Amino acid sequence: MAGGSKGLSHQRLKEDRISQLPDPLLTQILNHLPTEEAVRSSILSSRWRTLWLWVPNLEFSFSKFPSFNAFVSFGNWFFDSDRVSCIDSLKLSIDGNDASYSYLTSWIDALVKRKIQHLYVYRTRGAYPHEMPLSLYICESLVSLRLYRLTLVDAEFVSLPCLKILRLEDIEFHNEATFERLVSSCPVLEDLKVDVVSNDRNVYRVHSRSLKRFCFRRTPFTRFETVPGVVIDAPLLCCLRIDDCLSQSFIVTDLESNAKLDISLRFHLWAGFDEAKRCMIHMFLAWISRV
Repeated sequence: MAGGSKGLSHQRLKEDRISQLPDPLLTQILNHLPTEEAVRSSILSSRWRTLWLWVPNLEFSFSKFPSFNAFVSFGNWFFDSDRVSCIDSLKLSIDGNDASYSYLTSWIDALVKRKIQHLYVYRTRGAYPHEMPLSLYICESLVSLRLYRLTLVDAEFVSLPCLKILRLEDIEFHNEATFERLVSSCPVLEDLKVDVVSNDRNVYRVHSRSLKRFCFRRTPFTRFETVPGVVIDAPLLCCLRIDDCLSQSFIVTDLESNAKLDISLRFHLWAGFDEAKRCMIHMFLAWISRV
């Protein structure tokens, strides 16, 4: 009998050894799991019920839920919870076919409050534009931001003091000044990538005292239709990649003579090589002749 009790006690100790680990270590273990697996750990026992709420890197996708309403309800509960930890990274996939996106405002507000550092918001293809809230423009902790198929509203004040990496893919702007103000208000921005939507006709002005890498891509909508060009004022720029056959001009100014510039240009010569395109290339090379 004594031997049986000893064996049972040893088995219980062996089974519960992971749960005896401190919370920070358990949180790190959950951090290496997909978010849905980390959430499922909450049913193991009362010890694990809220541990996943402290995981710093999360991924939420509406496709993982039985319905869009279930996705929104879960997100509202999560972002309204009393958790006090910071959220380092969040990848958020939302449904572009749903006209309601008001939940984004409260979610982004909560992320800003919890000092989000890396944010990726992805909207699937759909008929409804989704506007990002104004609170995103004043996130003092944000280090990297990637937005896909979203709309950026105009903001009179932008403050992103820690943002180093900015990726904007298929983004719509209310006006050209929105993009210009966003870039120029990031004092430590080093890496910028812009993938323009097919029907965009904006001039893209890049004014940055810190930018080192810039990638710009404009997908043709009408093959032979031209649009206003790109203006780049970034003295520290050392890597420039442009894939654009529609812009009328590329202007690069204020480059230091000791700069090293890695340029990759694709002018889509299959679309025709006329005198206008010849002049555009000539003027572009003239702008960078000091390098």
